[in-house]
Amino acid sequence: MSRDSDLPHRTALNRRAAVFLAVAALLGAALAVLTPRTADADTVGQGSYTTKAPGPLPSGCADLSTNPRHWVTANAPSGAVPTNDWWSSILWKRTNCAYGEPLFAQPLGFRAQSGGLGFSYSTKPAISGGAKGVGEYHFNYTEDFVAGVAGLGAPEVKVDDWSDWTVSPVLSDGAHTLRATIGSGLPFAYFRASGGDAQIKVASGATATVWSHSGSMLGYTIAWHDYVAFAPSGATWSVDGSGTTFTSSLGGKDYFSIAVLPTTPSTSATDRAALADEYAKYAYNHVTGTAVSYSYDEASSTVTTKYSLTTDALEGTGKATVAALMPHQWRNLAGGTPLAQKYISSRGPLKVLTGITSFTTSMVFHGVLPEVPAVADSSGADATTLQNYLNAEKADPTRQQSDDTYWTGKGLGRAARLAEIADQTGDKDVRDAALAAIKSKLTDWFTASQDKTGHLFYYDDKWGTLIGYPASYGSDQELNDHHFHYGYFVAAAATLAKFDPTWADESHYGGMVDLLIRDANNYDRTDKRFPYLRDFDIYSGHDWASGHGSFAAGNNQESSSEGMNFDNALIQWGIATGNKTVRDAGIYMYTTQAAAIQDYWFDTEDEVYPSDFPHKEVGMVWSNGGAYSTWFSSAPEQIQGINLLPVTGGHLYLGSDPAYVKANYKEMLDQSGKTQPSIWTDIWYEYLALGDGDAALAAFRANNSFTSEEGESKAHTFHWIRNLAALGTVDTRVTADSPLASVFVKDGARTHVASNVTSEDATVHFSDGTTVQVPAGRTVASGALDWSGGSAAGGTPPSPTPTTSPTDSPSPSPTSSTPPTPTPPPTPTPTPTPTGTASSPTLYPQSDGTLVGTAGSDGSATVASADGVNHDGTPYKPYTLKADGLNLKYAGGALTFDLAVDAKQVVGNAVQLQVSYDCTGDGDFERVETYRYFATDPLNGWEHYTEKAGLASASGTACDLKGGTVQVKVWSALGNSDNLLGTGGLSVLRLPYT
Repeated sequence: MSRDSDLPHRTALNRRAAVFLAVAALLGAALAVLTPRTADADTVGQGSYTTKAPGPLPSGCADLSTNPRHWVTANAPSGAVPTNDWWSSILWKRTNCAYGEPLFAQPLGFRAQSGGLGFSYSTKPAISGGAKGVGEYHFNYTEDFVAGVAGLGAPEVKVDDWSDWTVSPVLSDGAHTLRATIGSGLPFAYFRASGGDAQIKVASGATATVWSHSGSMLGYTIAWHDYVAFAPSGATWSVDGSGTTFTSSLGGKDYFSIAVLPTTPSTSATDRAALADEYAKYAYNHVTGTAVSYSYDEASSTVTTKYSLTTDALEGTGKATVAALMPHQWRNLAGGTPLAQKYISSRGPLKVLTGITSFTTSMVFHGVLPEVPAVADSSGADATTLQNYLNAEKADPTRQQSDDTYWTGKGLGRAARLAEIADQTGDKDVRDAALAAIKSKLTDWFTASQDKTGHLFYYDDKWGTLIGYPASYGSDQELNDHHFHYGYFVAAAATLAKFDPTWADESHYGGMVDLLIRDANNYDRTDKRFPYLRDFDIYSGHDWASGHGSFAAGNNQESSSEGMNFDNALIQWGIATGNKTVRDAGIYMYTTQAAAIQDYWFDTEDEVYPSDFPHKEVGMVWSNGGAYSTWFSSAPEQIQGINLLPVTGGHLYLGSDPAYVKANYKEMLDQSGKTQPSIWTDIWYEYLALGDGDAALAAFRANNSFTSEEGESKAHTFHWIRNLAALGTVDTRVTADSPLASVFVKDGARTHVASNVTSEDATVHFSDGTTVQVPAGRTVASGALDWSGGSAAGGTPPSPTPTTSPTDSPSPSPTSSTPPTPTPPPTPTPTPTPTGTASSPTLYPQSDGTLVGTAGSDGSATVASADGVNHDGTPYKPYTLKADGLNLKYAGGALTFDLAVDAKQVVGNAVQLQVSYDCTGDGDFERVETYRYFATDPLNGWEHYTEKAGLASASGTACDLKGGTVQVKVWSALGNSDNLLGTGGLSVLRLPYT
């Protein structure tokens, strides 16, 4: 879907080994005879694309349609020009034909203009809208000063160079020239100047205060923002009488730099000066390039990403510089200690590393699946219901809404889900019908001929892009959304490749799939036909949707989940075709973007959005902010839902925090004023199933007459919800040495799922010690549940040997009062310690008020009401639990806990936890920790109260326990009604002891 405001608003409606000969014959019969190639078409295996434009081309100012290098200098890199970047508007001019729009690099913002480059360090957001309905926040461009050359009157800005996250704009009038290098995460801007003195001119109406004027360094403050300008050693700065213009001859040299400091109005003069001195160490090491490199380690399921900065020492021999890291980076930083000071930005606090030439992040990849496995009972009424739903799709599995690339993609995605489900359930007819539809459509689109004007792809060698026609939502004239559209094509091709590998090889149609991948996000730096990672912002960690980004708020993207659909498609395609390079590119983008989404679209840590922004998520991320809105709808179900679809086995990241899932679902209902979603109902029930499968299944059973979202089917919705109700929630604490694997947990029992799309048997090892044997072409779900589903060969795989996780480390999971459909087989239970006594650092609350070392039977205990009084921090009628006779050694670190709590449908309740440590069991507590209360929601079903709530207070010192006691108090801090505490395996405390 488009992410550009100049498009009209619209409604949602406008928007393996080969199988057997019988299947191959069916698929082949669906294809038309290929027309011979012409001079205007190039072949790729049996596929082809046209080189004659069948429709509109990218458009903009001047002759950009045929000359995308109109505003690119001869110094710039050769090959395809980048698009879809944070700085695209100064190359692809579309609204301001001279200077482009403001650029938001984080922490600084810039605006090219006649006299130079304007600077903005925006620290106060503009927030619009209220707690209900659409609203947004923006750290708007507010100019503090312009850096330039005295006398400069440049008529336009051009682009002189670029790298992975920097750009070098140049302004010249023939006699005066200013060349800058600016970049994401760079507190410095670096300049080369000629034709006159370097000049810093304070913005009209602003006031500057000079606080350091010594030699080549000038420190000044504008609007509480502290800047330092560095001229060459030996040069000086002059300040005019009005204090609004600063100039330097640069001592006959041509370079200078300006940095913004991570200070606040309360920063002392001493600390400000110390920061200026620290930044001065790196002021002459001008950044000239940036590059990312990444690797995926299968054994640890870890993605390691290195961000490197190349510098040119204009003075001295130093190479080090300064970088401001975004939250998704500093949360996963592998080495290095940031400064105590932070920058304010539209992406939350930026932490600063100084004295570096690179930094590295390490992130865990949690795996993807072709589809949620069929673990629920394969007989009875539900099986009949699912079969009926599948039968209804046989005649038209794609059921697409329109004939363009986006809606064709949506239809292909729909058919791929049906093929995966039908294969699991052994329904060959529906499976083969879906595969035939996929193959027919893909082959049609991947074939260009003389008489075709649609259902084909055109390669433009000037822009370095592959455009599908009919295009939609600006995918042609604005190069919008290619990763959205093409992600569906690649994902469907990955499903087809498992069943018909010949179709997918390079001598047939695999080459065309690869071209689509390279167009949207070229993973090969040496391939100059397409820009490197076009849609993926390497530093920000997510995609941008607009090709030109020509907006006052910078670039933007709505559907982060459709971006993740592309990344997942690369993983699935790479595995199905044995291409690890593509697979690993997909894993890198998927893992990085999943982290970015949690921060910038969902703000799950509550650290990114301004404190006054009244929403838990945004529908759109802008370069300088976020918006609870979309381009096409003001309905809350769609504002929030656009970041949930399509629902696939590659979108399990959305369930990494079940509590947030339920909170997000609740906000959607609150915002819409409804008790059930009435738009995209299936998407919302599927999403809810990632947080509470039982609740989602109950909702579906009560309300299944809704109209399916355009890329969905009742068959997929029911399959997804019904099986997640049996599986439970995603357990991100366990990883696997295979990308096609995931772990679910329910009632303390784990289910390990692994898929093998290759022709050889595989063994998958999970990090909790579980090993699963996966036959070739099969999916196995083992542990708490065993599954014998369909396979790609159309038969029924043998039942796997049940395997279970170590019983001392189950992950508690919330449940609802509705029991799961299957009954998990009993798991071995170690001999329990005496009630109320445990020499284990892992303790489970029991309904009799004890804490023991084994989970025992699930149950609940009542936590008395707060009686309408605020008891924050002070236990009131607490439910008290105790473990005595503990002999444990303090290991450092902090307590972690996961308490299942529920207020039923009561509004305004909150529970709180206090843990006390008696070192010797003498009745005196040497250490007491009280955690911040947890506000419960008015929805039936367990919620997670964890240590992430934060420590409110602590007294005393941690000690070894020698016959000691641990006491836990849980009470109601707020509200007028009782709460429930889950006991047995539902709740757990892990003491920082060994």
